[in-house]
Amino acid sequence: MAKLLQIPTLSDDRGTLSVIEKILPFEIKRVFYIYNITSPRGGHAHHKTCLALITLGGECKIDINAYGKKSSYHLTSPSICLLLEPHEWHTMHSFSPTTTLLVLASEFYDPKDYIYEEPQEQ
Repeated sequence: MAKLLQIPTLSDDRGTLSVIEKILPFEIKRVFYIYNITSPRGGHAHHKTCLALITLGGECKIDINAYGKKSSYHLTSPSICLLLEPHEWHTMHSFSPTTTLLVLASEFYDPKDYIYEEPQEQ
């Protein structure tokens, strides 16, 4: 089930440092980020891949459909991470103009890992 994770963050007069170390339930095999976003993204799930989503700047909303059970999250801080399990259909939308969304993935890209049919309510 999707869940929010607090990223350990330290602040002092020099600025803020957030550290992702030993807090993800998977080994990071792929990193990508999206920006200059003009329309919804995602619209799929994965057979094997777990994801960690972090807004480095700006904000966005993420709708999840896990086997017909729907939930929504609003990411507004780089110290918060949304963890997604395999088979959790996700759509990212309502991006602010300055949003950069960082995605950490548990698997390398594989087009066969994608599920494009949204789950129906049970």
